Amino acid sequence: MSTVARPVTANDGTHRLRLLGRRARRDAFVRTLASSALWLSLLLVAYWWTTDGGVLDLGGWASGLESLGRISGLTASVLLLAVVVLMARVPLLESAYGQDRLARIHRIVGFTSFDLMLAHIVTITWGYAGGELARTPSTLWDLLTQYPGVLLSAGGTVALVLVVVTSIRAARRRLRYESWHLLHLYAYVGAGLALPHQLWSGAQFVSSPGRTFFWWTTWAVAATAVVVWRIGLPLARNVRHRLRVVDVVRESDDVVSVHLTGRRLDRLRVEAGQFLNIRFLGRPGWSRANPYSLSAAPDGRGLRISVQAVGDGSSAVADLRPGTPALVEGPFGRLGARARTQERVALIGAGVGITPLRSLAEGLDVAQGDCVLLHRYSTTALFDAELEELARRRGHALLDLPGPRRSADSWLPVAIDPRVDDLTALTYWIPDIAERDVFVCGPAPWTGLVRATLRAAGLPDDRLHLETFSW
Repeated sequence: MSTVARPVTANDGTHRLRLLGRRARRDAFVRTLASSALWLSLLLVAYWWTTDGGVLDLGGWASGLESLGRISGLTASVLLLAVVVLMARVPLLESAYGQDRLARIHRIVGFTSFDLMLAHIVTITWGYAGGELARTPSTLWDLLTQYPGVLLSAGGTVALVLVVVTSIRAARRRLRYESWHLLHLYAYVGAGLALPHQLWSGAQFVSSPGRTFFWWTTWAVAATAVVVWRIGLPLARNVRHRLRVVDVVRESDDVVSVHLTGRRLDRLRVEAGQFLNIRFLGRPGWSRANPYSLSAAPDGRGLRISVQAVGDGSSAVADLRPGTPALVEGPFGRLGARARTQERVALIGAGVGITPLRSLAEGLDVAQGDCVLLHRYSTTALFDAELEELARRRGHALLDLPGPRRSADSWLPVAIDPRVDDLTALTYWIPDIAERDVFVCGPAPWTGLVRATLRAAGLPDDRLHLETFSW
């Protein structure tokens, strides 16, 4: 039977909290270090542009266009390298930012780099044409045919255009996740084809030993990150663990749980709340990975994921047979103990978003009464018996919120009195919500409403941990 959260009296846990937030503080340091490295790199290339007379060149029309072409190209190159690193699955960055935040940064940096790249092409060509539009087409042809590496960079530009166009939200809605993910890998092609032009034709890249060292080093770091973390680590983990399907259990009409086992799983550093990118072999589409959250806390012997049928790849999961090999990347995600800084927590999930929260309810180290779980669903309650058992055994407070949403601007069901707004209801159920770490998972629009309510309740942003079903 479901119970409602009660106020919890604060206790003296200063020492425990210090230990509890150690990984969160380290991640905050990594985020500061990473953003500082990016900004310092941008300042460095801006300094080089200035010392080369970039500001003075802005005084003339043709020279100004060339100068704008140089600074836009330099800045786009730095940001393109950042995009490559953000795509490389570097564990330090994945742990520090989490997938949702990293994806937002990747999107902003990627679009900015692309816009600056287009500005570079237009302004540098126009400038080389003496500022005359009529001469620009013939100048572009000369650049493509006579300057080393420019033709290759044109091919890279085409690849990046493909990535950017398919990343626009309107285009993404028309694509399967698997197709979008495969097309997105063309960003590596675009970045690789841009390198020869930069190092063969760009004077700002090779005009001094310091500059040459900077660009070669940063490209080497980015390439190494891709080879080691995107290719090498997944290969090593799959050779070591050799995951395979043990059983497939239907949880509802459109959700199944897949039980996996393998070798030495106690050495797979996966935690409750995280997800894995998985390819199930021996079926069509096996080459495309899909992200699946753990729906049970890992125990060192097996893993369980739960999958909703929302696309071709996820729909085919229900037909998996025992013994099917699985290739994994990860674990990924910051929805777990790593981000936690408070003793008391609240878990708020909707639909299949309860999947990682169910594993957190089992895996988080919390005292009796310190965890509250709000389970929101329209028709079928996933893991209802398991959640009831966890609540009874571990002392969690569990509140079921069944039924359709009462309105488009509310995340609560119709059963809640319409005179009671979302904030009043939430603070009634969990009066100390602003003093907890709150983990939220569900569809993006619904999660946005929950986020707004939590902010209105006074919850600081650094104690709100989200995972949404969007790409």
